[in-house]
Amino acid sequence: MNDIGALRRGEMSLARSIEELEKRFAEVETAVRAYLPERDRFGRARREAADLEARYAAPEEKPPLYGAMLGVKDIFHVDGFVTRAGAAVPPELFAGAQAAVVTRLREAGALIAGKTVTTEFAYFEPGPTRNPHNLAHSPGGSSSGSAAAVASGLAQVALGTQTVGSVIRPAAYCGIVGFKPSFERVDTAGLVMFSESADHVGFFTPTVPDMRAVAAAAIEDWRDENAPQRRPILAVPEGNYLRQCTALGEFESQLRALAATGYTVKRVEALDDIEDIGRCHQDMIAAELAIQHQAWFAQHAALYRPRTAELIRYGQTVSRARLLEARQHRFATRDRLRGVMSDNGIDLWVCPAAPDVAPQGLGVTGDPKMNMPWTHAGLPALTLPAGNGKLGLPLGLQLVGRFGDDEALLLWAREIEGELGRG
Repeated sequence: MNDIGALRRGEMSLARSIEELEKRFAEVETAVRAYLPERDRFGRARREAADLEARYAAPEEKPPLYGAMLGVKDIFHVDGFVTRAGAAVPPELFAGAQAAVVTRLREAGALIAGKTVTTEFAYFEPGPTRNPHNLAHSPGGSSSGSAAAVASGLAQVALGTQTVGSVIRPAAYCGIVGFKPSFERVDTAGLVMFSESADHVGFFTPTVPDMRAVAAAAIEDWRDENAPQRRPILAVPEGNYLRQCTALGEFESQLRALAATGYTVKRVEALDDIEDIGRCHQDMIAAELAIQHQAWFAQHAALYRPRTAELIRYGQTVSRARLLEARQHRFATRDRLRGVMSDNGIDLWVCPAAPDVAPQGLGVTGDPKMNMPWTHAGLPALTLPAGNGKLGLPLGLQLVGRFGDDEALLLWAREIEGELGRG
């Protein structure tokens, strides 16, 4: 696919773009299964494209995402679509107005390619989506369809969410760019919530320049002009957290490639209390999921799949005091990481995006433990394609910035993307 600005620049017509997308769907979607079925997908897309062309006849008036094909994880409400959230629970229970971020992207010119597959209620029960790089392997979760759609050329941008690792991990497994902005940087209105204290809206694109265009359109107070024009100081969080990764040899190769191009890479002890962070995060999201599903689960428990039901039942046992403690723990973790970064002159943490390559089998979605502490603290995180590991499957390099400094993270990620590409 062309970059996101190609249609706005007039390098291709909307009609040709949709024609090529339809052909691509015929070639790969039946194998990858990134999208929910839709009876008249391309008839609808052509009608919406015609409306877009009529609104923006003058080239200079075309919005930044003009004609970009957008896949939407099926926990976001979209006008004209039913939201099923990967579940058998009656969808009218959680119907609602179109998600705020979908509205913003549509107003920026994006066209809906369709609803993408999600795990059940964005937890661990997977859908049918497969990894485009090897159909026998997981695409990750819970934003499985969104990651696979972009990796397969079935969308130029896709929406996902991350409550633990559901943007960064599938992006890494599928060999594309995934971005989870700082907590509450993107409006979550119109989303079937998992955890009000941990849900982040995130995005998938093929490249960082495309991601910057999407972020600028999606985030109301985006301020690209304030991003620093210098190389960042990178730091590896040494200790118990890093030892969770089983592809450390490949990670060290990525670090050597960056050091060889002039980046300063420090080694700093951090996140040694990773098990405590994990317990706090799990208790918090389980309790909040149980609260969100209280009425639905009471009426339709038999329709929930086993792992989702188990988490809800566990969440029902978490006390109010423990939930409040876990919520406060987020801010303490964020403050502690801010202090370590300031004390050591760190601009970005650099770490593996997942413990290893995508696991084999479609009954699992992989382990989000390399993403969990950054999500818990609400820090902005991005993964870049960073070579291949076992069986030639993609690896991702995770970059984590300071809270609220999303613009700097994406600016620096563009340069790092170039260095990794040359490596």
